[in-house]
Amino acid sequence: MYGQPVYILKEGTERTRGKDAQRNNITAARAVSEAIRSALGPKGMDKMLIDNFGDTTVTNDGATILKEIEVSHPAAKFVIDLAKTQDQETGDGTTTVVVIAGELLKQAEDLLDLDIHPSSIIEGYKLARFKAEEILNEMSKEVAFDDVETLKFVSQTSMSSKIISGEKEAMSEIVVEAVKAVAEEKKGEMFADIDNIQIQKKKGGSLVDTQLIDGIILDKEFVHTDMPKKIENAKLLLIDKGLELSKTEIDAKINITSPDQIQAFLDNEHEMLKEMADKIVESGANVVLCQKGIDDIVQHYLAKKGISAVRRIKKSDMEKLAKATGAKITTSLEDLGKFLGKAQIAEEKSIGDDNMIFITGCTNPKAVSIIIRGGTEMIVNEAERAIHDALCVVRQVIHDKKVVPGGGAPEIRISQKLNEFAMGHTSKVQLAIEKFAKAMEIIPRTLAENAGLDPIDVLSELHVQHAKNGHVYGVNPFAAKVDDMAKLNVWEPISVKNQAISSAAEAAEMILRIDDVIAAKELSGGGMPPGGPGGMDEDY
Repeated sequence: MYGQPVYILKEGTERTRGKDAQRNNITAARAVSEAIRSALGPKGMDKMLIDNFGDTTVTNDGATILKEIEVSHPAAKFVIDLAKTQDQETGDGTTTVVVIAGELLKQAEDLLDLDIHPSSIIEGYKLARFKAEEILNEMSKEVAFDDVETLKFVSQTSMSSKIISGEKEAMSEIVVEAVKAVAEEKKGEMFADIDNIQIQKKKGGSLVDTQLIDGIILDKEFVHTDMPKKIENAKLLLIDKGLELSKTEIDAKINITSPDQIQAFLDNEHEMLKEMADKIVESGANVVLCQKGIDDIVQHYLAKKGISAVRRIKKSDMEKLAKATGAKITTSLEDLGKFLGKAQIAEEKSIGDDNMIFITGCTNPKAVSIIIRGGTEMIVNEAERAIHDALCVVRQVIHDKKVVPGGGAPEIRISQKLNEFAMGHTSKVQLAIEKFAKAMEIIPRTLAENAGLDPIDVLSELHVQHAKNGHVYGVNPFAAKVDDMAKLNVWEPISVKNQAISSAAEAAEMILRIDDVIAAKELSGGGMPPGGPGGMDEDY
């Protein structure tokens, strides 16, 4: 009022408004997208990431790359969260979601340059997002739980772009067997909790030595050297209690006035520990798996009776052992016989430089293990990421019962159908839907570029094939041409595509809504920040 500027923000605050704020956010989000775009697809390149401690990671997994990159811009962090969410929800498609989000923002920027209001763009994107979901459902194929072949093909598609692609046939068998083993029926639907699949990594050997174990592997040794190293027809006792004398909660004093009393005290302790061992012997168990410690005296008595024991096992491994062997975890030493589980063999084996305990031959185990081998630590770690993604996609197909063709075929189909859909809307919303359709082409375009093909020729050919011969045509990077994905058996879970497209669109809509960025920042010494006092424009 009266021409006097009023400053309402704290000194040192930086403020960006309007198109400048939108452009800054879009540029930051696109920078993240461009950084990992070259990692997409079977011919995608790997990234080498080196952290503050000099530890090196080599990967082309989008979530891993973005987790290791440190960014400061809030819009860039928002896009990185997209990849994390995609990884948590579906386990695959992390690079795809970030690439699509970057392209949606790039297309939106063109509309902002034409002075189209962000609200119109957001409305068009929202309509296109819901339509894309419909189109995916129309082009999907049903998959039954016992259709092992299709489940293997889905697993192989996921692994095609990973370091283990050379062994994908053998790996896909392991993955599908593991997921089917832990799958359970709930309310007439099949669910597979992949947390019940334990993954152990050991450097040494090669990828072909990776194997599925119908039981659980513990990265432990039997506690006493005299205990048997191999027990057949194992009867397992799972105890969530220390086989040792626990200390009292409060401080206490014992007054001892003669050596006899010391001996009596020690004898009493010894007797209590022996009693623990006796109760275990009476139960008929020949393998004891304890979540807490085991006293030396208890170890001695168990070893004398030919009972093998393992101590300090993780709670998560104890739960898996219970599911695999049918044992029940007990916290008491009474009536132990009714808590026992069974396995054909419990054996301590030497793997690489370490000893591990294999509990195998479980009847209908609801928890299994995969032991991954490889020449170097980096290969083993990347193989673990690849197998985790493959386990996730197989789980998704079992749950959704639907797959769509890979190789960029769904994106081309969505692009074509959205262009038809746009015709029935007002001009500005129509432009936004058309831009969404154009953004969908980024996946086949990137697959073509990463395979060294001309993206314009590939996209033209894809549009022609989809118009003439249906929706199964995508990019075949290995043959360097457009090909029938159904014949090549390249399939992806519908939920991975749905999640990627809807999450990317929601992220783009949220970033487009921001027209004012107010950043609180301390002043670093003399001088006035840009924009006058307070680092901001004048507000009246």
